[in-house]
Amino acid sequence: MDSAYRLQHIQEYYFSKKLREVRALSIQGKPIINMGIGSPDLEPPKEVITEIQNAVIEEGAHKYQPYQGLPALRQAIAEFYQTKYEVILNSKNEILPLMGSKEGILHISMAFLNKGDKVLIPNPGYPTYLSVTNLLEATPVFYDLKPAYRWQPDFNEIEQQDLSKVKIMWVNYPHMPTGAKASKDLFKKLIAFGKKHNILIINDNPYSFVLNDNPLSILSADGAKETALELNSLSKTFHMAGWRVGMLLGNKNLLGEVLKVKTQMDSGMFYGIQKGAIAALKISSDWFQKINEIYQRRRKIMWQIAERLECTYDKNSSGMFVWAKLPDKKTAEGMVDDLLYTKDIFVAPGTIFGSKGKQYVRFSLCVSEEKIKEALERL
Repeated sequence: MDSAYRLQHIQEYYFSKKLREVRALSIQGKPIINMGIGSPDLEPPKEVITEIQNAVIEEGAHKYQPYQGLPALRQAIAEFYQTKYEVILNSKNEILPLMGSKEGILHISMAFLNKGDKVLIPNPGYPTYLSVTNLLEATPVFYDLKPAYRWQPDFNEIEQQDLSKVKIMWVNYPHMPTGAKASKDLFKKLIAFGKKHNILIINDNPYSFVLNDNPLSILSADGAKETALELNSLSKTFHMAGWRVGMLLGNKNLLGEVLKVKTQMDSGMFYGIQKGAIAALKISSDWFQKINEIYQRRRKIMWQIAERLECTYDKNSSGMFVWAKLPDKKTAEGMVDDLLYTKDIFVAPGTIFGSKGKQYVRFSLCVSEEKIKEALERL
């Protein structure tokens, strides 16, 4: 049986393939330290665990749940956005809970893209933007992010292209993998750009609270709901990556189109997970301070590892990664394989995030201090 034509341009997700190799080395007895993937190793808040434990014995907990999520979950999200981002959302129709924001990337694309439509994709950027665009037989148009511009779009350069068929622009601030922070001025420019060219701007925003003192939402910009949507997630903020809790926020009419797709794909999120998510969204700000103290300690040691490898990095970046530029004579793949096969340390090559990452590697902070120190000792 021949596979679908659309898969000719799709490769298995890098981490799916590479982690099999890493696991195989571990099974062989290699003491691998995995610094490659951003899967939080810390536990969610205790209140969240308690809530899901209690929820599973509630009446109706194991039935199908509403496609739009529990009203109480949507209300909790609305209150979270108002408190943390100063954004007012109508919980009835401007919030759509998702089974992780990665699901949302596909649903949004299916809702708005036709074959041949164009999509602006950041380089470097999250690989799923490209793979989903290819799956739907739309055309990716890369816009380069450069350190000279603080990893923000160069709008003058973008507007030199033919934008007539562009329908979606993916942005991701705080940015992964570089850790570049958002700014109100950037969001203002993005909204103006989207309105000028009739482009849907989508900000993928799961890293707001990780080593970042100024969380921002694109929806706080004037006129944002006219041309922008925002994805968010509890995966990084509350260490609930495996729970698959995300959300899409913005204009009710746009969300209505996405809901048409989503209702064909799932039958609602498990009740207990939704109850746990509600508890997480109500956690006090002390949680963020405590977790960021842990990440700060880890990052300081990770910086030493980068320096030992003669890499440079930006101390003002945010998020749970260290984006490190290699010495001129080194390549990302060469560095990754050298560390893996000679030091039993796995890091992510910048090339998986685009051509602008070929001179970079990414270190994840989702590793204990003890393991990071051990990695430093190995070097």
